[in-house]
Amino acid sequence: MSHSVTITRTTTSTTNTSYIVLNTGYLKTFPGILKLFQLIIGAAIVGILAYNYQDYRNYYSRGQQDLFQYLMAVTFMIGTFCLLLACLTSLSTGGIIAKTIYELIYHSVAAILILASSTFLLIRLRDVKHDAYMVAGVLGLVNAVLYFISAFLAHRSYRGI
Repeated sequence: MSHSVTITRTTTSTTNTSYIVLNTGYLKTFPGILKLFQLIIGAAIVGILAYNYQDYRNYYSRGQQDLFQYLMAVTFMIGTFCLLLACLTSLSTGGIIAKTIYELIYHSVAAILILASSTFLLIRLRDVKHDAYMVAGVLGLVNAVLYFISAFLAHRSYRGI
């Protein structure tokens, strides 16, 4: 019995050795959209708190809830930016990092700490009225929900290898 086998060889050569691959398809996925919104909301919180920091400090300087919120927002904004940048500049990172425990731990810790800092800030604002800080606290709660959703998705896609 005889049969034929066809072998196809494809050779690709490039002359430019330095190029940046931009995986814009990652932003079309649900985890990509979540990370983008987490980053945008985190930047809004940081901007609001930074702009109003001295105003708040001059009049309502009891407690450190605003500083805690500010630190958590900056910390997880930078972390989310690094994650999003890694997923956008590599074709395989978005699929690989979702299967590791890193995303599960990162999003869980972010959700808990941002929820705590936003709650503490809003509890403090019961006594002291400051509209911009109220907006930052509510945006923090929204961001905590987004991080909880990301943690849930990371838990579902995690494969303990």
